[in-house]
Amino acid sequence: MAEISFDDFMKVDVRVGEVIRAEAYPEARKPAIKIWVDFGAEIGEKKTSAQVTAHYTPESLVGKQVMAVVNFPPRQIGKFMSEVLVLGLPDETGEIRLIGPDGPVPLGGRMH
Repeated sequence: MAEISFDDFMKVDVRVGEVIRAEAYPEARKPAIKIWVDFGAEIGEKKTSAQVTAHYTPESLVGKQVMAVVNFPPRQIGKFMSEVLVLGLPDETGEIRLIGPDGPVPLGGRMH
């Protein structure tokens, strides 16, 4: 993997937000959930879809704080426009578990 500079790292804007709405996305090619995330006053509400159905239901995501890249350009995912990329890690079987703070933090906080 190529090394990057600190300036390159600083270009990626990773923020914390709270899932305020989630719903099944049955039209997706792979099982997914549509997610609306509140990043606070500066950034506001953004939406995305995530292939996280192995560990989460739409209901279990609401109220969860998650980390996301907020400065990617919007991307069309089927009939749904994704505005951010929520971050996660694969478990031992390759299914994604979302990344978030281990305790409540103010919405919109930038990852250091």
